Amino acid sequence: MLIIGMLLILLLIAAWQDIRYYRIPNILVFPATVTGVLLHTLLPQDMGGLGILFSLAGLVVGLVALLPFYLLRAMGAGDIKLMAMIGAFVGPASMLVITVYVLLAGGVWALGIILVRGRLSRLLENLKIMLLMHFADPSNASFSASTTLPESAGKLPYGVAIATGTLVYLVLNH
Repeated sequence: MLIIGMLLILLLIAAWQDIRYYRIPNILVFPATVTGVLLHTLLPQDMGGLGILFSLAGLVVGLVALLPFYLLRAMGAGDIKLMAMIGAFVGPASMLVITVYVLLAGGVWALGIILVRGRLSRLLENLKIMLLMHFADPSNASFSASTTLPESAGKLPYGVAIATGTLVYLVLNH
């Protein structure tokens, strides 16, 4: 319960920081990640500690789960580091399920923000451009560094989706 309680507090702080500043600070994520690993290493099993390998495996799964989105510049590094932190607290199997919840929450969150901001037409135009590029030349469907990118449909504090997906998982499973 200590581990889950600490994770909940950290998620709320991270989501708040992302809403306010569009950043999830390293000063929050790095010490919290180390804390997650240490808790699992030092606490006995009856108090929630499941070992260092459990925690490190979760950290790695969390780190790579959304890495493709970061590489496509669709997500920030803070979001990836937050996922790694969560993995250190919940372990690898839970992290895989949490990733699904995070992606679902992110889709709902993004659509809601786009509708509220009146940017649906921009989103649809961007999708049309991507599809046309793909079908015109599927081997060259990615943007190069010199390609002018279309205007974004908007910035999204994805830490909120990460926190929401994780909270839904924790409520359903604890």
